[in-house]
Amino acid sequence: MRLLVTRQLTQRVETELAGEFDATFRWETAPLTLAEARAALADYDAILPTLGDAFGAAAFAGPVRAKILANFGVGYNHIDLAAARAAGVVVTNTPGAVTDASADIALTLILMSARRAGEGERLVRAGAWTGWQPTQMLGLHVTGKRIGIIGMGRIGQAIARRAHFGFGMQVSFYNRSPRALEFPAVQTDLATVLGADIVVLAVPASPETHHLIGAAELAQMAPHAHLINIARGDVVDEAALIAALKHHRIAGAGLDVYEREPLVPQALRDLPNVTLLPHLGTAAQEVRDAMGFMAVENLRAFRDGKVPPNAL
Repeated sequence: MRLLVTRQLTQRVETELAGEFDATFRWETAPLTLAEARAALADYDAILPTLGDAFGAAAFAGPVRAKILANFGVGYNHIDLAAARAAGVVVTNTPGAVTDASADIALTLILMSARRAGEGERLVRAGAWTGWQPTQMLGLHVTGKRIGIIGMGRIGQAIARRAHFGFGMQVSFYNRSPRALEFPAVQTDLATVLGADIVVLAVPASPETHHLIGAAELAQMAPHAHLINIARGDVVDEAALIAALKHHRIAGAGLDVYEREPLVPQALRDLPNVTLLPHLGTAAQEVRDAMGFMAVENLRAFRDGKVPPNAL
């Protein structure tokens, strides 16, 4: 099976892929262009794409030889599922492997934003710190606070578990379907969740979640509250968030994802009350290995005439 791997993966995963398939490795940091996506679909039996490799409807307009897109990552909003299915292309992803790492980044951003860690680090690096003071850089004490989680899938549940058991936080959440947890947590409406001290976004990207958080939703948050996004950038109206932070309608935000990634607006970068990470959600060696091996299993199953374990 002739396979294109669109981005450099970990050495262990690439070695496995090279041993299993007739693999071509594209070691470029930039995502596939539309022309490259079309050429890949025409020239390869299988493609292992990842975030940013846009396989929209236009990519499937030409001849399609490929039969599977084994996506490296749980999110697949860069792939038009309907267009893929119409072209006879199976799409898979890598759920489960990313859960704990994504939840860890959410907690990292919660603490950094609430305790103004990024701002403090910049102060020290700039040589502007004048020493400890009783009222210097006062932030939000996280322990015992109310956390509202929007999206209670695997990652949302992992965040809730850490918040409850690790920090004694009161958990409320908004989810499209009913969800029972093994510890105290209240499923409620979006407006109530937005009223929490810390609001975390853990929903998948979809047409329904595009700009789920806009100016109206940010206006429902408390002035002392923090917004954390580890989902996808376009879940938040970035312009509305910049305005809310600039005018101190909310206290802060912690972001690992952006609306037009990798573009981060200068207006957002200039704000002191936002923590910005370069999409580090799953950036740990063992996690990226696990994601890659899950993609390998999907490819191997398809090659062997079986249903891939993570077919969408």
